[in-house]
Amino acid sequence: MEEFLSSCCSAVKANTDASRQPFHVVLGNEACDLDSMVSTLVYAYFLSKTRGGEVLSIPLLNIRQADLVLRPDNVFLLHQNGLSPDLLLFRDQLDLGALQRAGRLVLTLVDHNILPSSDSDLEGAVVEVIDHHLLEREQRPSCPVTVEMVGSCATLVTERLIQKAPEILDQQLAQLLYATILTDCVNMAPAAGKVTPKDSQYTAALEARFPSMPPRATLFQALHNAKFDVSGLSTEQMLLKDMKSLSGSFSLAMSVLYLPLEVFMQRAELEVELSQFCHKFGFEVLVMMSISFTEGNEPIRELALFSHSVPYREQLSQYLEQAGNPPLNLCPISSPHPHITAYHQGNALASRKKLLPLVKDFLRARDGDAEEDRESLVPPTPMNSLVDGCPLDAGLPAISERALEEKFSKMTDRRTP
Repeated sequence: MEEFLSSCCSAVKANTDASRQPFHVVLGNEACDLDSMVSTLVYAYFLSKTRGGEVLSIPLLNIRQADLVLRPDNVFLLHQNGLSPDLLLFRDQLDLGALQRAGRLVLTLVDHNILPSSDSDLEGAVVEVIDHHLLEREQRPSCPVTVEMVGSCATLVTERLIQKAPEILDQQLAQLLYATILTDCVNMAPAAGKVTPKDSQYTAALEARFPSMPPRATLFQALHNAKFDVSGLSTEQMLLKDMKSLSGSFSLAMSVLYLPLEVFMQRAELEVELSQFCHKFGFEVLVMMSISFTEGNEPIRELALFSHSVPYREQLSQYLEQAGNPPLNLCPISSPHPHITAYHQGNALASRKKLLPLVKDFLRARDGDAEEDRESLVPPTPMNSLVDGCPLDAGLPAISERALEEKFSKMTDRRTP
Protein backbone atom coordinates (compact mmCIF):
# COMPACT_ATOMS: atom_id res chain seq x y z
CA MET A 1 0.00 0.00 0.00
CA GLU A 2 2.80 2.48 0.83
CA GLU A 3 4.41 1.94 -2.57
CA PHE A 4 1.05 2.37 -4.30
CA LEU A 5 0.23 5.60 -2.46
CA SER A 6 3.69 6.99 -3.11
CA SER A 7 3.36 6.30 -6.83
CA CYS A 8 -0.01 8.08 -6.85
CA CYS A 9 1.51 11.15 -5.22
CA SER A 10 4.30 11.18 -7.80
CA ALA A 11 1.80 10.91 -10.65
CA VAL A 12 -0.29 13.80 -9.35
CA LYS A 13 2.79 15.97 -8.82
CA ALA A 14 3.86 15.27 -12.41
CA ASN A 15 0.43 16.19 -13.73
CA THR A 16 0.37 19.34 -15.88
CA ASP A 17 -2.04 20.91 -18.35
CA ALA A 18 0.06 19.40 -21.13
CA SER A 19 -0.15 15.87 -19.68
CA ARG A 20 -2.16 13.20 -21.44
CA GLN A 21 -2.15 10.67 -18.62
CA PRO A 22 -5.72 9.58 -17.81
CA PHE A 23 -6.64 9.14 -14.13
CA HIS A 24 -9.16 6.72 -12.67
CA VAL A 25 -10.03 8.54 -9.46
CA VAL A 26 -11.76 6.74 -6.59
CA LEU A 27 -13.66 9.41 -4.64
CA GLY A 28 -15.33 9.09 -1.25
CA ASN A 29 -17.96 11.40 0.19
CA GLU A 30 -17.48 14.94 1.46
CA ALA A 31 -17.57 13.93 5.12
CA CYS A 32 -14.44 11.80 4.67
CA ASP A 33 -15.13 9.69 7.74
CA LEU A 34 -13.27 6.45 8.41
CA ASP A 35 -15.48 4.44 6.06
CA SER A 36 -15.10 6.89 3.20
CA MET A 37 -11.33 7.14 3.59
CA VAL A 38 -10.64 3.42 3.89
CA SER A 39 -13.05 2.46 1.11
CA THR A 40 -11.35 5.01 -1.15
CA LEU A 41 -7.81 3.81 -0.38
CA VAL A 42 -8.50 0.09 -0.53
CA TYR A 43 -10.70 0.12 -3.63
CA ALA A 44 -8.21 2.24 -5.57
CA TYR A 45 -5.49 -0.23 -4.57
CA PHE A 46 -7.73 -3.09 -5.73
CA LEU A 47 -8.24 -1.41 -9.11
CA SER A 48 -4.49 -0.87 -9.50
CA LYS A 49 -3.89 -4.59 -9.01
CA THR A 50 -6.73 -5.96 -11.12
CA ARG A 51 -7.10 -3.60 -14.07
CA GLY A 52 -4.26 -3.15 -16.49
CA GLY A 53 -3.80 -0.45 -19.06
CA GLU A 54 -2.48 3.06 -18.98
CA VAL A 55 -5.11 4.53 -16.66
CA LEU A 56 -3.74 5.18 -13.18
CA SER A 57 -5.96 4.42 -10.18
CA ILE A 58 -5.86 7.36 -7.76
CA PRO A 59 -7.49 7.43 -4.30
CA LEU A 60 -8.66 10.98 -3.59
CA LEU A 61 -9.98 12.07 -0.20
CA ASN A 62 -12.88 14.47 -0.70
CA ILE A 63 -11.69 17.15 1.76
CA ARG A 64 -8.96 19.75 1.82
CA GLN A 65 -5.60 18.53 3.10
CA ALA A 66 -5.79 20.99 6.01
CA ASP A 67 -9.06 19.40 7.21
CA LEU A 68 -7.65 15.95 7.93
CA VAL A 69 -6.78 17.09 11.46
CA LEU A 70 -10.54 17.33 12.08
CA ARG A 71 -10.75 13.55 11.63
CA PRO A 72 -8.46 12.29 14.44
CA ASP A 73 -9.79 8.72 14.20
CA ASN A 74 -8.72 8.63 10.53
CA VAL A 75 -5.22 9.77 11.45
CA PHE A 76 -5.09 7.28 14.34
CA LEU A 77 -5.99 4.32 12.10
CA LEU A 78 -3.43 5.32 9.48
CA HIS A 79 -0.65 5.49 12.07
CA GLN A 80 -1.76 2.19 13.63
CA ASN A 81 -1.29 0.54 10.24
CA GLY A 82 2.03 2.13 9.35
CA LEU A 83 0.69 4.65 6.85
CA SER A 84 1.74 8.28 6.86
CA PRO A 85 -0.93 10.92 6.16
CA ASP A 86 1.70 12.53 3.92
CA LEU A 87 1.04 9.74 1.41
CA LEU A 88 -2.60 10.72 0.97
CA LEU A 89 -4.08 12.86 -1.81
CA PHE A 90 -6.78 15.43 -1.16
CA ARG A 91 -9.39 17.26 -3.18
CA ASP A 92 -7.41 20.52 -3.23
CA GLN A 93 -4.41 18.74 -4.75
CA LEU A 94 -6.05 17.55 -7.98
CA ASP A 95 -8.36 19.56 -10.23
CA LEU A 96 -11.01 17.05 -11.27
CA GLY A 97 -12.83 19.64 -13.37
CA ALA A 98 -9.74 20.27 -15.47
CA LEU A 99 -9.20 16.53 -15.94
CA GLN A 100 -12.82 16.11 -17.00
CA ARG A 101 -12.63 18.96 -19.51
CA ALA A 102 -9.45 17.41 -20.93
CA GLY A 103 -11.14 14.02 -21.29
CA ARG A 104 -8.69 12.46 -18.84
CA LEU A 105 -10.99 11.58 -15.92
CA VAL A 106 -12.62 8.30 -15.00
CA LEU A 107 -14.48 8.36 -11.68
CA THR A 108 -15.61 5.70 -9.21
CA LEU A 109 -17.74 6.80 -6.25
CA VAL A 110 -17.51 4.97 -2.94
CA ASP A 111 -19.59 5.59 0.20
CA HIS A 112 -21.97 7.87 -1.74
CA ASN A 113 -23.91 7.38 -4.93
CA ILE A 114 -24.68 10.89 -6.14
CA LEU A 115 -22.43 13.87 -6.69
CA PRO A 116 -23.28 17.19 -5.02
CA SER A 117 -24.47 20.00 -7.25
CA SER A 118 -21.03 21.61 -7.07
CA ASP A 119 -19.61 18.53 -8.83
CA SER A 120 -22.44 17.96 -11.31
CA ASP A 121 -20.08 18.59 -14.23
CA LEU A 122 -18.18 15.42 -13.26
CA GLU A 123 -21.18 13.09 -13.66
CA GLY A 124 -20.21 12.07 -17.16
CA ALA A 125 -16.96 10.59 -15.84
CA VAL A 126 -18.62 8.26 -13.30
CA VAL A 127 -18.17 4.63 -14.35
CA GLU A 128 -18.94 2.76 -11.09
CA VAL A 129 -20.60 3.25 -7.71
CA ILE A 130 -20.19 1.25 -4.48
CA ASP A 131 -22.29 2.52 -1.60
CA HIS A 132 -24.42 1.60 1.40
CA HIS A 133 -26.77 4.60 1.47
CA LEU A 134 -30.21 5.03 -0.06
CA LEU A 135 -29.92 5.01 -3.85
CA GLU A 136 -30.44 8.52 -5.23
CA ARG A 137 -28.82 8.41 -8.64
CA GLU A 138 -30.43 7.60 -11.97
CA GLN A 139 -28.95 4.35 -13.21
CA ARG A 140 -27.47 3.96 -16.67
CA PRO A 141 -26.01 0.87 -18.39
CA SER A 142 -22.51 2.33 -18.65
CA CYS A 143 -22.22 2.75 -14.87
CA PRO A 144 -22.57 -0.38 -12.71
CA VAL A 145 -24.03 0.44 -9.29
CA THR A 146 -23.57 -1.65 -6.16
CA VAL A 147 -25.78 -0.25 -3.41
CA GLU A 148 -26.66 -2.39 -0.39
CA MET A 149 -27.93 -1.08 2.94
CA VAL A 150 -25.20 -2.68 5.01
CA GLY A 151 -23.60 -1.04 8.03
CA SER A 152 -20.39 -0.06 6.27
CA CYS A 153 -19.25 0.56 2.71
CA ALA A 154 -16.02 -1.18 3.75
CA THR A 155 -18.06 -4.39 3.97
CA LEU A 156 -18.85 -4.14 0.25
CA VAL A 157 -15.22 -3.37 -0.57
CA THR A 158 -14.12 -6.38 1.50
CA GLU A 159 -16.62 -8.55 -0.38
CA ARG A 160 -15.23 -7.36 -3.71
CA LEU A 161 -11.63 -8.10 -2.69
CA ILE A 162 -12.37 -11.55 -1.31
CA GLN A 163 -14.44 -12.52 -4.34
CA LYS A 164 -12.29 -11.01 -7.08
CA ALA A 165 -8.71 -10.76 -5.79
CA PRO A 166 -8.19 -12.52 -2.45
CA GLU A 167 -4.46 -12.77 -3.11
CA ILE A 168 -3.96 -9.01 -2.60
CA LEU A 169 -5.60 -8.98 0.83
CA ASP A 170 -2.76 -8.71 3.34
CA GLN A 171 -2.74 -7.96 7.08
CA GLN A 172 -2.53 -4.19 6.54
CA LEU A 173 -5.50 -4.01 4.18
CA ALA A 174 -7.47 -6.40 6.36
CA GLN A 175 -6.92 -4.32 9.50
CA LEU A 176 -8.00 -1.13 7.74
CA LEU A 177 -11.22 -2.78 6.56
CA TYR A 178 -11.83 -4.62 9.84
CA ALA A 179 -11.45 -1.50 11.98
CA THR A 180 -13.78 0.45 9.71
CA ILE A 181 -16.55 -2.15 9.76
CA LEU A 182 -16.31 -2.39 13.55
CA THR A 183 -16.57 1.38 13.87
CA ASP A 184 -19.53 1.78 11.52
CA CYS A 185 -21.36 -1.18 13.08
CA VAL A 186 -20.73 0.01 16.68
CA ASN A 187 -18.61 -3.01 17.59
CA MET A 188 -21.21 -5.28 15.93
CA ALA A 189 -23.69 -4.54 18.75
CA PRO A 190 -27.22 -5.49 17.58
CA ALA A 191 -28.75 -2.91 19.94
CA ALA A 192 -27.17 -0.11 17.92
CA GLY A 193 -29.21 -1.09 14.88
CA LYS A 194 -26.34 -0.79 12.40
CA VAL A 195 -24.93 -4.28 11.80
CA THR A 196 -26.36 -6.52 9.07
CA PRO A 197 -25.69 -10.22 8.33
CA LYS A 198 -23.28 -9.27 5.54
CA ASP A 199 -21.25 -7.05 7.89
CA SER A 200 -21.00 -9.97 10.33
CA GLN A 201 -20.09 -12.37 7.52
CA TYR A 202 -17.14 -10.36 6.26
CA THR A 203 -15.94 -9.36 9.70
CA ALA A 204 -15.76 -13.06 10.54
CA ALA A 205 -14.05 -13.75 7.20
CA LEU A 206 -11.32 -11.22 7.98
CA GLU A 207 -10.86 -12.70 11.46
CA ALA A 208 -10.58 -16.21 10.00
CA ARG A 209 -7.98 -15.16 7.42
CA PHE A 210 -5.97 -13.08 9.90
CA PRO A 211 -6.25 -14.58 13.40
CA SER A 212 -3.87 -11.96 14.82
CA MET A 213 -6.45 -9.19 14.44
CA PRO A 214 -6.74 -7.01 17.57
CA PRO A 215 -9.67 -7.90 19.85
CA ARG A 216 -12.86 -6.25 18.65
CA ALA A 217 -13.64 -4.34 21.84
CA THR A 218 -10.08 -3.06 22.22
CA LEU A 219 -9.86 -1.82 18.65
CA PHE A 220 -13.31 -0.23 18.70
CA GLN A 221 -12.64 1.55 21.98
CA ALA A 222 -9.30 2.89 20.74
CA LEU A 223 -10.89 4.31 17.60
CA HIS A 224 -13.81 5.74 19.56
CA ASN A 225 -11.46 7.47 21.98
CA ALA A 226 -9.43 8.84 19.08
CA LYS A 227 -12.58 10.23 17.45
CA PHE A 228 -13.48 12.11 20.62
CA ASP A 229 -9.94 13.32 21.32
CA VAL A 230 -10.00 17.03 20.53
CA SER A 231 -7.12 17.94 22.85
CA GLY A 232 -4.88 18.91 19.94
CA LEU A 233 -7.43 21.13 18.19
CA SER A 234 -7.64 24.90 18.36
CA THR A 235 -10.92 26.55 19.31
CA GLU A 236 -11.61 27.30 15.65
CA GLN A 237 -10.96 23.69 14.65
CA MET A 238 -13.26 22.41 17.42
CA LEU A 239 -16.05 24.65 16.16
CA LEU A 240 -15.51 23.70 12.52
CA LYS A 241 -15.21 19.96 13.21
CA ASP A 242 -18.96 19.47 13.15
CA MET A 243 -20.82 22.64 12.28
CA LYS A 244 -24.02 23.66 10.52
CA SER A 245 -25.09 27.20 9.74
CA LEU A 246 -28.40 29.02 9.46
CA SER A 247 -29.24 32.48 8.26
CA GLY A 248 -32.23 34.78 8.51
CA SER A 249 -32.19 38.31 9.80
CA PHE A 250 -28.92 37.25 11.40
CA SER A 251 -26.45 34.43 10.76
CA LEU A 252 -25.98 31.61 13.21
CA ALA A 253 -23.66 28.62 13.53
CA MET A 254 -24.35 25.42 15.46
CA SER A 255 -21.31 23.37 16.49
CA VAL A 256 -21.01 20.08 18.33
CA LEU A 257 -18.21 19.96 20.94
CA TYR A 258 -16.74 16.59 21.82
CA LEU A 259 -15.87 17.44 25.43
CA PRO A 260 -17.68 18.69 28.56
CA LEU A 261 -18.77 22.31 28.35
CA GLU A 262 -16.96 23.10 31.60
CA VAL A 263 -13.67 22.03 30.04
CA PHE A 264 -14.31 24.07 26.91
CA MET A 265 -15.18 27.21 28.87
CA GLN A 266 -11.88 27.02 30.75
CA ARG A 267 -9.88 27.60 27.58
CA ALA A 268 -7.75 30.73 27.83
CA GLU A 269 -9.01 33.76 25.90
CA LEU A 270 -12.15 31.84 24.91
CA GLU A 271 -14.38 34.86 24.33
CA VAL A 272 -11.70 36.50 22.19
CA GLU A 273 -11.39 33.35 20.09
CA LEU A 274 -15.17 33.01 19.73
CA SER A 275 -15.40 36.66 18.68
CA GLN A 276 -12.67 36.14 16.10
CA PHE A 277 -14.40 33.02 14.80
CA CYS A 278 -17.74 34.81 14.39
CA HIS A 279 -16.07 37.79 12.72
CA LYS A 280 -14.07 35.57 10.35
CA PHE A 281 -17.05 33.54 9.18
CA GLY A 282 -19.79 36.17 9.51
CA PHE A 283 -21.88 34.82 12.38
CA GLU A 284 -23.80 36.92 14.92
CA VAL A 285 -24.72 33.98 17.16
CA LEU A 286 -22.89 30.76 17.97
CA VAL A 287 -24.77 27.79 19.47
CA MET A 288 -22.57 25.05 20.93
CA MET A 289 -23.82 21.62 22.02
CA SER A 290 -21.35 19.54 24.00
CA ILE A 291 -21.46 15.74 24.23
CA SER A 292 -19.75 13.58 26.85
CA PHE A 293 -20.63 10.43 28.81
CA THR A 294 -21.25 9.10 32.28
CA GLU A 295 -19.56 5.91 33.49
CA GLY A 296 -22.88 4.20 32.85
CA ASN A 297 -22.58 4.99 29.13
CA GLU A 298 -25.30 7.64 29.19
CA PRO A 299 -24.79 10.75 27.06
CA ILE A 300 -24.47 14.13 28.75
CA ARG A 301 -25.47 17.15 26.68
CA GLU A 302 -24.87 20.77 27.52
CA LEU A 303 -25.72 23.89 25.57
CA ALA A 304 -24.01 27.28 25.28
CA LEU A 305 -25.02 30.39 23.34
CA PHE A 306 -22.44 33.04 22.49
CA SER A 307 -23.17 36.47 21.04
CA HIS A 308 -22.14 40.05 21.64
CA SER A 309 -25.74 40.96 20.83
CA VAL A 310 -27.65 40.72 24.10
CA PRO A 311 -31.07 40.78 22.35
CA TYR A 312 -30.14 37.95 19.97
CA ARG A 313 -28.72 35.83 22.77
CA GLU A 314 -31.56 36.44 25.20
CA GLN A 315 -34.33 35.93 22.62
CA LEU A 316 -32.89 32.60 21.43
CA SER A 317 -32.20 31.47 24.99
CA GLN A 318 -35.79 32.18 26.03
CA TYR A 319 -37.16 30.39 22.96
CA LEU A 320 -35.09 27.25 23.63
CA GLU A 321 -35.96 27.27 27.34
CA GLN A 322 -39.65 27.17 26.41
CA ALA A 323 -39.29 24.64 23.57
CA GLY A 324 -41.73 21.76 23.71
CA ASN A 325 -41.18 19.69 20.57
CA PRO A 326 -38.93 18.29 21.74
CA PRO A 327 -38.48 19.79 25.21
CA LEU A 328 -34.79 20.41 25.91
CA ASN A 329 -35.32 20.69 29.67
CA LEU A 330 -32.64 23.36 29.97
CA CYS A 331 -31.24 24.20 33.39
CA PRO A 332 -29.00 27.30 33.57
CA ILE A 333 -25.45 26.72 34.77
CA SER A 334 -22.79 29.22 35.77
CA SER A 335 -20.78 30.78 32.96
CA PRO A 336 -17.49 32.59 33.61
CA HIS A 337 -17.97 34.57 30.39
CA PRO A 338 -20.39 37.51 30.15
CA HIS A 339 -21.32 36.84 26.53
CA ILE A 340 -21.97 33.08 26.98
CA THR A 341 -25.25 31.70 28.31
CA ALA A 342 -24.83 28.08 29.41
CA TYR A 343 -27.21 25.23 30.22
CA HIS A 344 -27.31 21.62 31.27
CA GLN A 345 -29.65 19.89 28.83
CA GLY A 346 -31.96 17.59 30.76
CA ASN A 347 -33.19 15.85 27.63
CA ALA A 348 -29.95 14.14 26.60
CA LEU A 349 -31.66 12.41 23.67
CA ALA A 350 -32.32 15.75 21.95
CA SER A 351 -29.38 15.72 19.55
CA ARG A 352 -28.20 18.55 17.31
CA LYS A 353 -30.45 17.08 14.61
CA LYS A 354 -33.44 17.77 16.87
CA LEU A 355 -32.16 21.15 18.02
CA LEU A 356 -31.70 22.43 14.47
CA PRO A 357 -35.44 22.58 13.61
CA LEU A 358 -36.10 24.51 16.83
CA VAL A 359 -33.58 27.15 15.86
CA LYS A 360 -35.00 27.29 12.33
CA ASP A 361 -38.47 27.79 13.82
CA PHE A 362 -37.11 30.61 15.98
CA LEU A 363 -35.68 32.38 12.95
CA ARG A 364 -38.88 31.89 10.96
CA ALA A 365 -40.99 33.23 13.82
CA ARG A 366 -38.65 36.17 14.12
CA ASP A 367 -38.36 37.19 10.49
CA GLY A 368 -40.37 34.80 8.36
CA ASP A 369 -37.66 32.57 6.91
CA ALA A 370 -34.49 30.64 7.66
CA GLU A 371 -31.99 29.28 5.18
CA GLU A 372 -30.02 26.21 6.19
CA ASP A 373 -26.42 25.42 5.40
CA ARG A 374 -24.86 28.31 3.62
CA GLU A 375 -21.76 27.21 1.75
CA SER A 376 -20.17 24.61 4.00
CA LEU A 377 -16.87 25.48 5.60
CA VAL A 378 -16.07 21.83 6.23
CA PRO A 379 -18.12 18.70 5.55
CA PRO A 380 -20.26 17.54 8.48
CA THR A 381 -19.47 14.49 10.54
CA PRO A 382 -21.60 11.59 9.29
CA MET A 383 -24.27 9.93 11.44
CA ASN A 384 -22.21 7.62 13.63
CA SER A 385 -21.18 9.73 16.58
CA LEU A 386 -24.10 10.72 18.78
CA VAL A 387 -24.43 13.92 16.82
CA ASP A 388 -27.40 13.55 14.53
CA GLY A 389 -29.89 11.23 16.12
CA CYS A 390 -28.34 7.91 15.17
CA PRO A 391 -28.96 4.74 17.24
CA LEU A 392 -26.11 5.76 19.52
CA ASP A 393 -28.26 8.51 21.03
CA ALA A 394 -29.13 6.17 23.87
CA GLY A 395 -25.49 5.64 24.75
CA LEU A 396 -22.82 3.18 23.66
CA PRO A 397 -24.14 -0.34 24.27
CA ALA A 398 -21.83 -2.67 26.21
CA ILE A 399 -18.86 -0.32 25.93
CA SER A 400 -17.15 1.28 28.90
CA GLU A 401 -16.46 4.99 28.60
CA ARG A 402 -14.13 5.07 31.63
CA ALA A 403 -11.13 5.78 29.42
CA LEU A 404 -12.97 8.69 27.82
CA GLU A 405 -13.92 10.12 31.22
CA GLU A 406 -10.30 9.79 32.36
CA LYS A 407 -9.21 11.63 29.21
CA PHE A 408 -11.64 14.45 29.97
CA SER A 409 -10.32 14.59 33.55
CA LYS A 410 -6.77 14.96 32.30
CA MET A 411 -7.84 17.68 29.88
CA THR A 412 -9.44 19.57 32.77
CA ASP A 413 -6.25 19.33 34.77
CA ARG A 414 -4.22 20.69 31.86
CA ARG A 415 -6.52 23.71 31.35
CA THR A 416 -5.93 23.49 27.63
CA PRO A 417 -5.21 26.96 26.21
